[in-house]
Amino acid sequence: MKAVNLKTEHLVNPIGIDISEPYLSWNCLGGKKQTAYEIEAVSEGQVIWNSGKVISDKMNEIFGVPVASKQRISWRVRLWDETDTEGEWSEEAFFEMGILDRKQFVAKWINPELTCDPQVHKPASYLKTSFSVEKTGNARLYITCHGLYEAYINGSRVGNFVLAPGTYTYDKKLAYQTYDVTELVKEGQNEVQVILGDGWYRSCSGVDGDRNLYGEDVALYFQLEIDGKVVCISDENWLASQHGPIRENDMQQGEVIDATMEEVSGYHEVKIENFGVENLACSNCAPIAEMERFEGKIIKTPNGETVIDYGQNLAGYVEFTINAHAGDEIILTHGESLDENGNFTAENFQDRKRHKEGGTKQQVIYTCKEGENHYKSKFTIWGFRYAKVETTADLSAAKFTSIAVYSKMEQLGTFECSNADVNQLVKNSIWSQKSNFCDVPTDCPTRERAAWTGDMGVFVETGIFLEDCYPVIRKWLGECRLNQHDDGKVANIAPKNNHPSFFSGLLAGSVGWGDACIIVPYALYQRYGDKRVLEENYEMMQKWYHFLEERAKQKPVNPIKRLKRNPYRRYTIETGIDYGEWCEPDVESTNAMRTPQGKVATAYFAQSGKLLAEIAAILGRDEDAANYRKTAEQAKKAFRHIATEDGKIISDRQAEYVRAISFDLLTEEEKQQAAADLNELVVKNGYHLNTGFLSTPSLCPVLAQFGYVETAYKLLLQDTMPSWLYAVKKGATTIWENWDGINEKGEVKASLNHYSYGAITGWLFAGVCGIQLKEGKITIQPTPHKSLQYAKATYQSPVGEIISGWKYEGDKVIYEVEIPSNAEAEVILQDGRREVLAAGSYQL
Repeated sequence: MKAVNLKTEHLVNPIGIDISEPYLSWNCLGGKKQTAYEIEAVSEGQVIWNSGKVISDKMNEIFGVPVASKQRISWRVRLWDETDTEGEWSEEAFFEMGILDRKQFVAKWINPELTCDPQVHKPASYLKTSFSVEKTGNARLYITCHGLYEAYINGSRVGNFVLAPGTYTYDKKLAYQTYDVTELVKEGQNEVQVILGDGWYRSCSGVDGDRNLYGEDVALYFQLEIDGKVVCISDENWLASQHGPIRENDMQQGEVIDATMEEVSGYHEVKIENFGVENLACSNCAPIAEMERFEGKIIKTPNGETVIDYGQNLAGYVEFTINAHAGDEIILTHGESLDENGNFTAENFQDRKRHKEGGTKQQVIYTCKEGENHYKSKFTIWGFRYAKVETTADLSAAKFTSIAVYSKMEQLGTFECSNADVNQLVKNSIWSQKSNFCDVPTDCPTRERAAWTGDMGVFVETGIFLEDCYPVIRKWLGECRLNQHDDGKVANIAPKNNHPSFFSGLLAGSVGWGDACIIVPYALYQRYGDKRVLEENYEMMQKWYHFLEERAKQKPVNPIKRLKRNPYRRYTIETGIDYGEWCEPDVESTNAMRTPQGKVATAYFAQSGKLLAEIAAILGRDEDAANYRKTAEQAKKAFRHIATEDGKIISDRQAEYVRAISFDLLTEEEKQQAAADLNELVVKNGYHLNTGFLSTPSLCPVLAQFGYVETAYKLLLQDTMPSWLYAVKKGATTIWENWDGINEKGEVKASLNHYSYGAITGWLFAGVCGIQLKEGKITIQPTPHKSLQYAKATYQSPVGEIISGWKYEGDKVIYEVEIPSNAEAEVILQDGRREVLAAGSYQL
């Protein structure tokens, strides 16, 4: 038996972390059962920790000795199997600490701009310096900025992190990166160049197009060390210029490039700034990276425009090579779709009246030099599949490529079945997740690029099936903590992407959205078993739930509700502003009050209280657990009082039934009746859903759980609107924000790249193929139906690869199951068979 997939803090060989007690994890390969493990850690050639033989089957451990600032530690694991046979040592993994002692930050903040007009878009700044070393060694660069940076040493790019340092609540936390630059530094004279762009710090942001959210400056912090000795820092000896090829740069609007200015000129002194280092921290997250590439195909649209089709909607930017004459101009405008006439459009994601610059441009304006021109975006990112080209240059030999840009995540899950449209739906879900996991999980890569709480709340369980996104979500939860209001409300968007308004402050109290601060950490813990994610966020959860408790104490404004007898008034939330179910078909979302808010709010009050009670118990806070459990039970009674007639739901909205059942707000008998009524509603609706944002992920699971498997499958396979496969039939390569993102006439609206409705993919893994993992326990409970001839899912889970599939041979179902080493699974089949299987491959 051998340990594989070694990770530190859920990351592979991270450089520059500042978690003082790193979490080590691994999987097992070979053998049935791990009975013991031993970890050995080495630093500077010396063994600094050996755990000894630990009798345990757990595949994780907290690092056993204190770590030091900048320390690099290699570690390995060996295992003993069920026969107590000692296995070989694993391959070595490593991690390296960042700067843990703030006194070791010795560089100075430097501002390259001598003057700054905050009202205009500005050129990128080019900074340079040089340093000399007599002898090379282990070289490390610690670097961050206000804005975005690209760093070069002796002409070679430092690292592959793009859009660095990432997005943060910069006034409270700003990440610096640690790079191993040993191979870039040479003996003698060394040249350094850093390019700074506007980034999240001061670009247009969100649907409002607000700029300068965190400041009007750009600035650099640069500290290079060799064997721990500082050899180069950002200081007054650097020079800077704004006379380079990047004439404008904006995350949302794009870039203006003049290739005739590629030789940077006009260098001048820099300004020293006193920004301090108190907000500097390691990201402890995956880097943003250039990932998949797609070659563009030039097409002519009916109106005569030249358009590039890259074939895949994504978030990223472009690269092109073209031969041209000096002064030729190329304008590329990027969008997600063609319109109803087959022409280019970017209008679907515009709010031109609201946006302070009249709309989201997503544009490159490139002035050519003579001969071959090569361009690749640096300081911008868009959502697009198409690009409209405006130019007089010859495109016959030009090459255009789109580059997907997102946090570097390994794909964990695969799903395949006999229905090609369902397979495409899964691919679309994966692409919408990739497109919206650029350092934090956002709603869309075009109009808003906002890290909404509600979106993550409904998608988290699906997201961790599809991609190795734990570090990204964990980082985002940290941003939620930083942005929580003093009264406990949770900012709907974290980090902020606009100037908060009075109304956005009110909506920060919206249930379903704020409850993500409980739902998301709970889901991560259930899947990964790392309770630190609960500890890190427990105070935020408590403050949010206290806010809900205070809401429940408020008397309803409606005089009829005030007079109506309610023995559970103290546990009923009937005041405040909520988004409600949101985006229900045939319900106007902007008028959220059309959805019964008291029912939604009280349901979440009960559900979050139940989850928080479980969390408190896990953390050993028994008194808290008892209090939250009591409140949740009373809120459950309150919900039943206001939302049912003696336990029966009376509504034509499917969400009312789904929420009550999935949150366990009814008795078992009442749930059976509610499920039957829900099934009848779906059938009467022609097997179409009418759930909205919050409840859609649970619709098929609830139906299948209560025996309405055929209805669940008919919903899944429905291809007329509203349905998941309608978009697939329309040629979608991502998940749309609205069910009718492109209507039957071909008219386009809203974002075409929102992951939220892709949460149905989670049911394909957990329901159709039945893979469930909770606190280390695997359950395989597939739900086959003849609507599909076969289905198979693989999942690279925290405990190893799990495979579950089934196929029909006549009326007989053949099951295929694979359980990873050091695990067992309870397998529950539709025909009533139930057994516990050890590690291995099985056909049942």
